[in-house]
Amino acid sequence: MQIKTAKFVISNTDPLKCPQSSKPEYAFVGRSNVGKSSLINMLTNQKKLAKTSGRPGKTQLINHFIINEYWYLVDLPGYGYAQVSRTQRRKWQDFVRSYIQHRENLTCVMVLVDVRLEPQQPDTDFIEWLGVNGVPFAIIFTKADKISKNQLAKNVAHYKKELLKTWEELPTTFITSSETKEGSKEVLSYIDQINEQLKKR
Repeated sequence: MQIKTAKFVISNTDPLKCPQSSKPEYAFVGRSNVGKSSLINMLTNQKKLAKTSGRPGKTQLINHFIINEYWYLVDLPGYGYAQVSRTQRRKWQDFVRSYIQHRENLTCVMVLVDVRLEPQQPDTDFIEWLGVNGVPFAIIFTKADKISKNQLAKNVAHYKKELLKTWEELPTTFITSSETKEGSKEVLSYIDQINEQLKKR
């Protein structure tokens, strides 16, 4: 898939105010500072579509972008940032989980995971929640350029082994780097394949 157009549509904290549409929707979410905005900018080949920041927890809203006038890319607030107040974390949990559970045209949740780290409980808890609620998702490992190829392979294998403790079948996974653009074609191809399947229905 080639992204020809990517435009900002709306930001809000109320799932009921999201665009009324039957267009396929792909939500990107992960722990704060996982590199989500950088990944979105890489995939869309734009430098400032999603706002990047060195300060974790920058994204506080549900941000909709229309891609190729056909599908939505949704940038969700990050989770797991310790310096965010308990009230703010609860607020995030309420409106983001409400969005995920009730957004009828949500096609897949892309869970971003920092490949440099050991499996983090906020990630595994969220993945478990998606599974319990029957939400389709894929895992995108980020920041692959920050470690050696050997360590990368070990970390991914370790993560998959951890998931297999509670999952019978592993979700689709991708390895990406916003710096080198690794994984961009694979992620977009995956989205394109799902969109094509939806067209046939």
